[in-house]
Amino acid sequence: MARLTGFSKLLITLAILALVVFGGKYILDNTSFGKNLKDQAEEASSSSGDSRSDRGNSNASDNSDGKTLRVQLVSWGGYAPGLYFNEGAQANMRSRFMKDYGFKVDFKLENDLINALNAWMAGEYDVLVQTADAFPLYTAPDEINANKPKAFMQVDWSRGGDAIIVKRGINTLNDLKGKKIAVAVPSPAQTLLISSLQAAGLKYGDVEVITTQDNLKAAELFRSGDIDAAVVWSPDDVIATREVAGSKILLTTREQSHIIGDIMFASQDFIDDNKSMINGFYEGWMKAVAELSANKSNREIAAKYLAELNGVPVEDAMGMMENVYFTGHGDNKNFFGLNTSFRGKEGQDLYGDMARKFVEIGDAEKIAPNWRSVIYNGAILNADGNLKGAGYAAEKSKTFTPATAKERAAPAIASKPLSIAFNTGAFELTQNAKTLIDIQFADVAKTFGNVRVRVEGNTDNVGNKAMNMDLSKKRAQSVADYLSNQYGMDKNRFVIIGNGPDKPVAGCETNATEACKSKNRRTEFQLIAG
Repeated sequence: MARLTGFSKLLITLAILALVVFGGKYILDNTSFGKNLKDQAEEASSSSGDSRSDRGNSNASDNSDGKTLRVQLVSWGGYAPGLYFNEGAQANMRSRFMKDYGFKVDFKLENDLINALNAWMAGEYDVLVQTADAFPLYTAPDEINANKPKAFMQVDWSRGGDAIIVKRGINTLNDLKGKKIAVAVPSPAQTLLISSLQAAGLKYGDVEVITTQDNLKAAELFRSGDIDAAVVWSPDDVIATREVAGSKILLTTREQSHIIGDIMFASQDFIDDNKSMINGFYEGWMKAVAELSANKSNREIAAKYLAELNGVPVEDAMGMMENVYFTGHGDNKNFFGLNTSFRGKEGQDLYGDMARKFVEIGDAEKIAPNWRSVIYNGAILNADGNLKGAGYAAEKSKTFTPATAKERAAPAIASKPLSIAFNTGAFELTQNAKTLIDIQFADVAKTFGNVRVRVEGNTDNVGNKAMNMDLSKKRAQSVADYLSNQYGMDKNRFVIIGNGPDKPVAGCETNATEACKSKNRRTEFQLIAG
C-alpha cells in the first residue's frame, strides 16, 4: 500500500474542509431544513434588537429593522392572498413582505369581532378586518371613533360565502313577508337580508327578525326551532338544508354579487406613523392577488396556508377560496372612488346605505361620518405606478347572451313593482321617472350583478288592447335602455315583456276605479337566475 506524503495529507484535509463548507452552504441555501435554520437565526438576531420597541406600541414609527405588522383575521377564504405572500400566518423571515418591503406580518385568527375590537383599541392589533356595510358600527360610536379607524383596502367580494336558506313553501324573496328569520346582529347578515328585502319591495320591519350572536347559531335555530328562514355562512347553507326536509337555499352572494365587501382598517395615527408599512402591505397583497389569479399552483399554496390557519383540510380551504372573489388593484380603485368612469357598486354605497339603516332599525344611535372621512387612499395611489398590466385590472361586469325561451320564462327570485308615470300614449321616460328608477331599482340591479332582470310593462284596460300590448312593451324597453345607458349594464341582461292589460294587480282585475287603474299602470322588475 502506498504511503501519503505530508503535502498529500494537507491537500486531502483542505478538500474535506471545502466539501464541508460548500456542502453546508448548499444545504442552507437549497433545502427547507437549511432555510428554517437561517430563518431561526435571523429571527433570533432581529428579536434581540427590536423586541423592546415593538412590545405594546402599535403606533411606533416606520423602520426597516423587522417591525411586525399585527393583523387580525377571521375564518374566511378572502384572506388567502395575504397568507400566501407572507408564506404562512406567523411572522417570519421568508415572508415577501419582509424581503420586499422590510417588515414582518403576523396574522392572528380571532373570530370574535368584539374581542378583536377591544384588543385593537388596547393596542394589541394594528389592522382589523370588517365589511364595508358593517363599518359604520365602528365609525359612529364616539368611544370607537376616537381611535379614528380608516379603511385602506378592499380584500374581496363574497361570492357564495353568505346565503339565505328557507323552509318549504318559500320560493321567492317576496314570500319572506311576515316570516321568522334568524339573523346575526349586528353583522353583514343584516345587510344581506335588508338588500334582499328591498329587491322584493319589502322592509326590514316586514319580517320578524330572530336575533343571534353569530351565523352559526342562526343555522342551529334553522335546524331546530320555529324558524322559517336564516342568513348563514357556507357551508352551513348546504349542511342545514340537507338536514331539514323540504328546505332549500333561496339566494347566495353568487347572485347578490356586490353586497358584502371585506375591508381592512387601521387607526389614522398608526397609518400616519407607518405609511410605508401600510403601503407595502397593500402593494404586496395586490401582487399576491394577481399571482393567485394567474396560476393554479399558487392557489394551492395559498390554500395550504389558509388550511393551517383555520385547522381544516386543504380541500375545505380550497372551497372557502371558491366562495370569494379576490379584489385586485383595479377593483380597489373602483371601490374607493378613484375611477370616475366606474358606475358599479362602490364602498361608499354600502357604507352610506347601512349607516342610515343601522339608525333606522335601532342598532346605531347616530349616522356614521361620511365615507370619505373614514378611508385612507394613500396606499392605492402609492402603488398605482407599480401595479400595471392585465393582472391588476378590475373585474369586468358579467357578459350575458340573449335570453333563451326558458330563461325568459324562468321563475323570479324577487319581484318589485314600480309605478312609473308616462305621458299618455308615450313610452319615453320623464325626468321624474328616471329619478324613480335611480332611487328604487338601480341599486338593486347593481347589487344583484350576476342575474338577469325581467322588465314587465303593464297598462290598465283603457283603449285598444293591441295598442296597449305594444305600448307596454315599448315602455319596458325604455326602462331597460335607461339602465343600460346610465349604468353600463349589458343590454342582453334584460328580458322585455309587454303584458298590456292582461296582468292586473290582485283586486283590481276590473279596473273599476281610478285607483285601480293607477295601480295597473306599472312597471315590474323581476330578478331571474341565469
